[in-house]
Amino acid sequence: MSRHSVKTARRSSKTARRTVKKVAKTVAKSARKAVSKASKPSKSARNPVGKLTRPARAQPAAAAKVAATMIRTASPPVQPMAPPDIPIQRHKYQVGQVVYYTSPTFGRAAATGSYTVVKLLPSEGDDYQYRIKSSGEAFERVAKESQLDKI
Repeated sequence: MSRHSVKTARRSSKTARRTVKKVAKTVAKSARKAVSKASKPSKSARNPVGKLTRPARAQPAAAAKVAATMIRTASPPVQPMAPPDIPIQRHKYQVGQVVYYTSPTFGRAAATGSYTVVKLLPSEGDDYQYRIKSSGEAFERVAKESQLDKI
């Protein structure tokens, strides 16, 4: 035999041995799987912890017929509920009215005295607010209704 044919024969024998080993591993692996499957109970036989299983109930034939012939319609329109009658409170003082302003005891001390209501402002909590101006000052103030009195 020539050197080339000897090398080819060795290679083919190595390849054959590898193939035999692979086949043996595959067979052994499938045998292990078969053994482990046989030792485990099937999914239907196992009961998960904490879950109860109920047997499936068959629907009676009459119920199946009713379900097939039932026609669903839209719900009738519903009237919205009327809001409760809440008395609407209005500003106590009007624009242009002269009021007596008492400054708060805390914070900045303001000049107490007579002021003219310049603008009505929205309420802050329970009190309405006003923009007021004194004839002796060049600027306007914001006062709560609780700080004002009629003259």
